[in-house]
Amino acid sequence: IQLQESGPGLVKPSQTLSLTCTVTEASITTVNFYWSWFRQPLGEGLEWVGAIGYNGDTHYNPSLYGRTTISRDTSKNQITLHMSSITPADTGVYYCARAPGSAATSLSDSSLYHNWGQGTRVTVSS
Repeated sequence: IQLQESGPGLVKPSQTLSLTCTVTEASITTVNFYWSWFRQPLGEGLEWVGAIGYNGDTHYNPSLYGRTTISRDTSKNQITLHMSSITPADTGVYYCARAPGSAATSLSDSSLYHNWGQGTRVTVSS
């Protein structure tokens, strides 16, 4: 399985960030897997952004709820992250990752994820 993140490297404050995770060698609808977005600000640890399950259900970090939307395009086998009202605090490397269904009650635990993309760097600056 391969996960590849893509998106604009530079976003202006107040805009909406859109990132795509393209998955190959596995289907995003395979039963009992969850697909999450994490991010890592420079010099800090990983922060869970949110997840979408194999059946399309979504889960979000409460601190980002309201301005984060995760969706999927099953025809393209892609997971998409949209984050509105971007500020410089949203700068960092964004990763997509896959976890088995056993992670359902602990989706924010990065250690439960077996497959990761290489990450895409996002800088929020005017």
